[in-house]
Amino acid sequence: MALTQYDPWNMLDQIRREMDRMYEGREGESPMSTSDWAPAVDIKEEPDGFTIHADVPGVNPKEIDIHAENGMLTIKGERESSKKEAREGYKRMERAYGNFFRRFTLPDTADTDKIAAKCENGVLTVHIPKHEKVQPRKIAVEG
Repeated sequence: MALTQYDPWNMLDQIRREMDRMYEGREGESPMSTSDWAPAVDIKEEPDGFTIHADVPGVNPKEIDIHAENGMLTIKGERESSKKEAREGYKRMERAYGNFFRRFTLPDTADTDKIAAKCENGVLTVHIPKHEKVQPRKIAVEG
């Protein structure tokens, strides 16, 4: 009798591959997707706040929409491409174009009124400061 190793994620991987195959070649027509691509992000916690770095090369900074609401930070925008130019003469296309959308849950310590963002050299940097800590107060007991 041969022993086989049980992999609980194998079935999910198989389903994902089947779904990918089902929507192959339909150029963003998937009803389940909310964006055409998602920028890679790094999130760093620092003593005074959180910093998000998102790779958005080729995106006009004026076309990036960032808003915080109900404990969520949403970053969305679009990298435009001419459909005609995209097909003529290319043998391979790996760069994604179209809408992007990322959403992050903000911790209770985030001060949403002071969030700041800048975009330089294709990297979007969003700084989310933390609320100033309330210092504990010693209460004297009279007796």
